[in-house]
Amino acid sequence: MALTLHHLNDSRSVRILWLLEEAGIPYELVRYQRDAKTHLAPESLKAIHPLGKSPVIEENGKIIAESGAIVEYLIARYAPHLAPAADTPDYIDYLQWVHFAESSAMLPVLLKIFGEFEQKTGTRMNFLAGYADTEFEKVFGFLNETLATRQFIVGDALSGADIMLGFVVNTALDQLNAGERFPHLQRYAQRLKSLPGWQKVQEIEANAR
Repeated sequence: MALTLHHLNDSRSVRILWLLEEAGIPYELVRYQRDAKTHLAPESLKAIHPLGKSPVIEENGKIIAESGAIVEYLIARYAPHLAPAADTPDYIDYLQWVHFAESSAMLPVLLKIFGEFEQKTGTRMNFLAGYADTEFEKVFGFLNETLATRQFIVGDALSGADIMLGFVVNTALDQLNAGERFPHLQRYAQRLKSLPGWQKVQEIEANAR
């Protein structure tokens, strides 16, 4: 069964399209078009993944979202020549830059784009605030539902995914008072906070103040 890329025009999905072409990986392309006025993705993408975003790939019934995860998966499975060997110093740099692109680098780009959009339309701050609210509810609502029947985000034990998510979740709950709206997230956060490693971190942080 061929790999399928659910591709939205003018989106980060171009990364995956480029990778598939660069590596010569066979794939089927399913296209989605942004709304000409709002520039938002069509509702039909939500039938593929609850967040309704792209890129999303589908292979053997498994849906994979998030650019970094897709890039790592495809390179590991089909194109190992596009990554340094895992036992070399270059591999550490490679991982940092893969995740830098979507974390440190992407947010300021989006903020600049939103700022320019507001200046052009004369809706200063309204668009940015509305977008932030919508995205927050969508993303954390999805995460809340995912954790409804799970102790940890992957499998039955703590993993690096929980360590990555723990900071984000606790920041959202503690600083944005979102716990009442997302009870499963609240339960998840409390479980993480009960772990010895997390508690040790709090001791270290407290002693540094």
